[in-house]
Amino acid sequence: MLAGLQDVTFEFGARTIVRDATWHIQPYERIGLIGYNGTGKSTLLKVLVGEYLPSAGSVERGRGTTIGYLHQDLLSFDTNDSILQVALSAFEKILLLEKEIEKLGRRLEKEHENEDLLHEYSDKLHEIETLGGYNIHHRTEEVLQGLGFANTDLQRPYKEFSGGWRMRVLLAKMILQQPDLLLLDEPTNHLDLPSIEWLEKYLIHYKGAVVIVSHDKYFLNRMVTKIVELYQQQLHFYNGNFDFYETEKAMRIELQQRAFENQQEYIRQQERFIERFRAKATKAAAAQSAMKRLDKLERIEDVALDRPEIKINFQLDKVPGKVICTLKHVTKRFGSNTIVENAAAEINRGDKIALIGANGKGKSTLLRIVAGTEPFEGDRIWGHNVEESFYAQHQLEALNIQDNILEEMKNSGSQKTEQELRTLLGCFLFSGDDVEKKIKVLSGGEKARVALAKTIVSKANFLILDEPTNHLDLLSIDLLIEALNRYNGTVILVSHDRHFISKAANRIWEIDNHEIKDFAGGYEEWMEWKERKKAEAAKQNPAQPRQEKKQPEQKPVEEVKPQPVQKSNAPIDKELKKELQKQQRNLQLLEEKLAGLNQQKKELEDQLALPEIYSDKTKFLTTETAYKQCTTALEKTNAEYETIFDKLMELEEKTK
Repeated sequence: MLAGLQDVTFEFGARTIVRDATWHIQPYERIGLIGYNGTGKSTLLKVLVGEYLPSAGSVERGRGTTIGYLHQDLLSFDTNDSILQVALSAFEKILLLEKEIEKLGRRLEKEHENEDLLHEYSDKLHEIETLGGYNIHHRTEEVLQGLGFANTDLQRPYKEFSGGWRMRVLLAKMILQQPDLLLLDEPTNHLDLPSIEWLEKYLIHYKGAVVIVSHDKYFLNRMVTKIVELYQQQLHFYNGNFDFYETEKAMRIELQQRAFENQQEYIRQQERFIERFRAKATKAAAAQSAMKRLDKLERIEDVALDRPEIKINFQLDKVPGKVICTLKHVTKRFGSNTIVENAAAEINRGDKIALIGANGKGKSTLLRIVAGTEPFEGDRIWGHNVEESFYAQHQLEALNIQDNILEEMKNSGSQKTEQELRTLLGCFLFSGDDVEKKIKVLSGGEKARVALAKTIVSKANFLILDEPTNHLDLLSIDLLIEALNRYNGTVILVSHDRHFISKAANRIWEIDNHEIKDFAGGYEEWMEWKERKKAEAAKQNPAQPRQEKKQPEQKPVEEVKPQPVQKSNAPIDKELKKELQKQQRNLQLLEEKLAGLNQQKKELEDQLALPEIYSDKTKFLTTETAYKQCTTALEKTNAEYETIFDKLMELEEKTK
C-alpha cells in the first residue's frame, strides 16, 4: 500500500466531509475520485497528503512513499525564473550535483594533480549519469512541449504566463518528479484537446499510482480502472472506468431500493401487529417480541438521491431567419500571428457547433468575431431576428458585485419567478441560502457559474459559449447537455470536454491552416473521419511508414476501457455470472412469494377484524392459526430474501 485512510472521519467546522472511511491506494492503480461539487473531494486529497488532520482514524503512508499533489492553490507560487527552470527544479538532486561538479571542475583547473579531488569529481560524474542527469533538459523540454508550450516560450519568465499556463508548468514539474503517487485535482481544466491527449498517453505509461479528481467523463473513461465516489459522507468503490461506474451504480441502487421497500413492508406489518395486539393479554408477549425485533433491525437506507433531477428550460422570444451569421473574407492577425485569413463560414438556424483545436489557434478569438466584440478584416453578416447571448470569462466583469446572486438573476430581464430562478441556480450548484451570497465574495469559479446561469436564462435564440463546463460538476454538465439538446435555438461553443462536445454538438468547426474547416457531423464521426484521413495519408506517403504507424499504437488508452480483472479471469467470471443469474432468479421468486404472503396476511387480518369470527370459536382458532403460519412464513421468506440479497452483493463485488 502506498497511502490510505483507516476509519477516517473528517469534519470541517460543523460539516462532516467523510465518516469512518477506509481507502487503501495500491501501486500502479488508476483511480478517479468523483462526487458532486462541494462534497469535499479536494479536501479529502488534502487529508491524504497531511495538510488536514482527521477528526478520527488515521492516515497511512508506506515507508519512503513520495506523493505529488497538483491543485489550484499552487497558483500562488510566483518567480522570475523561466518556465524551463521552474520545470527543471523537479530534478533538485541532479541540479545540486551539477553545481558541485562545476565547483569541482573549477578547483581541478587549479589543483589538477590532486588525485582525491579527481576521484571525487569522477564519482560525481558517475552518480549524475546513474540518475539520468544528462538528458533532463531534453525530457523537460519534451514534457513542456507535450503540454502545449512552443520552443520560443521555454526561456520566457514564469510570471509572464496566465494562471492556466502556469498550472501546466507546475504539472510538467510534478510528472518529471515521478512520485510514487500522483494526486491530480482537475488537471484538464487548463488544457486544450491536444494537451489532454498527450497527458493521457503520458499517464498511461506512468510507473506510479494516479488519483484524479475530474469532471471530464471522457478523460476518466480513458484513464482510470477504479472509481471512488464521495457520496453522503461515505466512500463507495467501483472497479472499472466511468461507464462501468454508471452501470454498476444504477444496479446497486435498484437492488438497494428493492431491499428498502421490502424491509419497509416488513416494518409496517410488524407495526400493525404490535398496534393490534399489544393491549391483549394473550398477545402482549408476542407484541413485545415484535417490538424487540424492530429495535434490533438494521435499517436499510432509502436510496433517494441528495440532489433532485432538475431540468434547465430555455425560452425564446423570437424565431430567427434560416441563416444566423455569415462570415466572408475574414482575416485576423495579432502581429505576425495569423489566426484566420480570407476565411468563410455560415451558421444556420438549429446548428449546434463545437469549435475545437489546440490553444493558440484562435478559437476564442473566432467566437468574439462571431459575437461582434473582436475587430477584424472582412464581413460578418448578421441574420434576421437574431438575439445572441455571449458567455465568456470576461463576462464576469459585467456582474454587479453589490448584488447577491438572486438579485443578479432577477436583473437579467428573464421575467422568471423567484422560485424558477432558485431552481435554475440549483443546476449551477447554488442551493438554499447560497443564492443570498453577494457577488463580491464569490470565488472566480462561482462568478463564472452565475455568468453562465445569466446567459442560459436570457431569451436569446443564439448562444455563444466559451468553456461553459469549466466550473460545473458531472451532474450539472449532464443537465446542461440535456438543456442544449432541447434548446430550439442555435449554439456555437468552445470546450475541451470531449464528452460535452460529443453530446451537445452536431457540427464541428476546426481552424486549420488559417481556414475554418466545417464538418457536418458530431465529434465521434469527426474523429473517425480524421483517423481515415490519416490512414489514407499513410498509404499515399509510404516513405514514412513507421512514423504513421505510431499514431494508432500510441493509443493504449483503448486497452484501459475494459476491466482487466474480467479479461484475465474469464472462466471464473463465467461461473460467477451463472451464479449471479441464478441468485437473481431466486430473488425474483422470493419477491413474488412475499407479495402473495403479504396479500394473504392482509386478508387474514381483515377476517380477524370481523366480529362474527370472534363469535365462532372454531373459525377464530382456524383463522388465528392461519395468520400465525402466514406471519412465520413471511418472516422466514424475508430472512431468505435478505440472505439472497447479501449473496448478490458479494457476487457483484466478485464479478467486477
